[in-house]
Amino acid sequence: MTDRLPRALLHLEGAVVAAAAIVLYFHLGYPWWLFLVLILARDLSMLGYLAGPTVGRATYNAAHTYAVPVLLAVVGVLTESDGATEIGLVWTAHIGIDRALGYGLKYRTGFKDTHLQRV
Repeated sequence: MTDRLPRALLHLEGAVVAAAAIVLYFHLGYPWWLFLVLILARDLSMLGYLAGPTVGRATYNAAHTYAVPVLLAVVGVLTESDGATEIGLVWTAHIGIDRALGYGLKYRTGFKDTHLQRV
């Protein structure tokens, strides 16, 4: 059981982050249709795999790391830029949903090898 705990906590963390980003998005009155349009946009980063596994892994991991979208959302709030806030929150929600489902950052060993599990 203790071997599974860190992974379970990472899945839970992803779910909580996703829920928080979604609640904030709709609390701020942003449109549901834009949420639907943007929620899967980050998966376009998988197109990097067309250029090979090294480029693919780099583009996927860059698009699926919390740092940039959280910073974008914070900058959006501080500068009162709805566009930046919307994109940052939806992007954060996307990553959280991925983490909750077990999709993590990719390792060099293959697309299915992630920091959470082998998918």
